Amino acid sequence: MDASMTTANTNTQASSTPFNVKRTVLWILGLPPAYYVLAILIAVAPAVSATLINPNYWFVILKQSAPLGIAVLAQSLVMRVRSIDLSVSGVFAFAIYLASSGLLNNYPPFIVVLMPIIVGLVIGLVNGVLVAYIRASAVISTLSVSGILIGMVQYMSAGRAPGSTPSWLRVLTSGNVYGLSYSVLIWMAMSLIVATAFRFLIVGRYFRAVGDNPRAAETTGIPLARTIFTAHVMAGVLTGVAALVQVSALAVGTIKPGFDTFMNALAATILGGVTFGVDRGGVAGPFVAVVAFSFLFAMLTVFGIQEPGKLIVQGVIIALAAIIYGMRTGRV
Repeated sequence: MDASMTTANTNTQASSTPFNVKRTVLWILGLPPAYYVLAILIAVAPAVSATLINPNYWFVILKQSAPLGIAVLAQSLVMRVRSIDLSVSGVFAFAIYLASSGLLNNYPPFIVVLMPIIVGLVIGLVNGVLVAYIRASAVISTLSVSGILIGMVQYMSAGRAPGSTPSWLRVLTSGNVYGLSYSVLIWMAMSLIVATAFRFLIVGRYFRAVGDNPRAAETTGIPLARTIFTAHVMAGVLTGVAALVQVSALAVGTIKPGFDTFMNALAATILGGVTFGVDRGGVAGPFVAVVAFSFLFAMLTVFGIQEPGKLIVQGVIIALAAIIYGMRTGRV
């Protein structure tokens, strides 16, 4: 009896081991491309520059990544419900101009802090109404909103660069806790809030249902328009927070936030495993993608590659990530 039981246990362990290995391999293969990119970059970093593997340098990379990281978190919300938000450049430009132009100098500091968030909220409401209720194209409408904001900045500034940002506001970037910048802590806090909401609140189920099949979700009683509207409003608020962090990182204002602002956000979101209706990266995937992007750009800078080259790399990464996820979901 004991011998038979021993044999059975041995057979069970032998059969379970391959299963565990197979499951582990499948889990690794199912990770978003961002994890592979970051692993490869870390592996080749020592051969490129010793600075890239310095722990202090990683704190700098995280600090520089914070505005983009929060913007990517915003983008991932709308892409979960098969929408998109290309107004991030406009929100950044408008918030930076108001904070550095001196228009808010006579107001209490909390007004300056709330201003980017309020701007983001208003733009999120506008985007939500246009996309969810008027059913305008998300690409066209949000890009138009961004163009209007940038145009307003150009008009108010008359093409001249504004002044410096408030020195007291820079504490968000310069201040730190055990080496981690306050801006990075804000980024982590926002990520944790979003992850918790999707895990435990009904909004997470709504977003997943709409992302899987909008028509079926509406048929089962899920408020489709309201869910898409909520996604855009939440994304607007997060974009406002990202703009606030970006303002704190600048010593001097600018009226040219750059075309690559929303391009980086879009690329990192896709690289992190969140595409239109597909959410395999969760919150961690886009987080890792932002770090990978910042590390990649730092490495490209070491090689002397300028902005045009970086834009080409962004485009290639977006295309490859989209192809990979299209093949996995059978959409290619």
